[in-house]
Amino acid sequence: MTASAIFQKRERIVSRKLMDELFCGDHSHAVVAYPLKAVYLAKEHLDGQVPVEVLISVSKKHFKHAVDRNRVKRQVREAYRKQKQLLTERVGEDMMVAVAFIWMSNQHISSAEVDSRVKHILTRIAKKIGNE
Repeated sequence: MTASAIFQKRERIVSRKLMDELFCGDHSHAVVAYPLKAVYLAKEHLDGQVPVEVLISVSKKHFKHAVDRNRVKRQVREAYRKQKQLLTERVGEDMMVAVAFIWMSNQHISSAEVDSRVKHILTRIAKKIGNE
């Protein structure tokens, strides 16, 4: 299995500073493909960073039970893992992109549908990043 086909731990957003910049900053943008919303931020690449970092959020408001939240997060993670080359190929050497996927529905949907929505979101982000 190649490294690009794996969703590595270092690809996750763990920095509080980056999260604040992503959600509170003036330069972040949002893309919606219901039931997913993606908030993303393109910024200058620092040494040691991966080109794309991801955060997945499923609110307790939508799913009260942890097993349901974890199932949705697993679906989104897997869909991103399969489709991430759509975005990583478009990110330049001197930039990095932070993406937060936020689940906005109270309903479970099929993994195929989640794959489709994630692909749509990543394609739109890649187009916008390419135009900047």
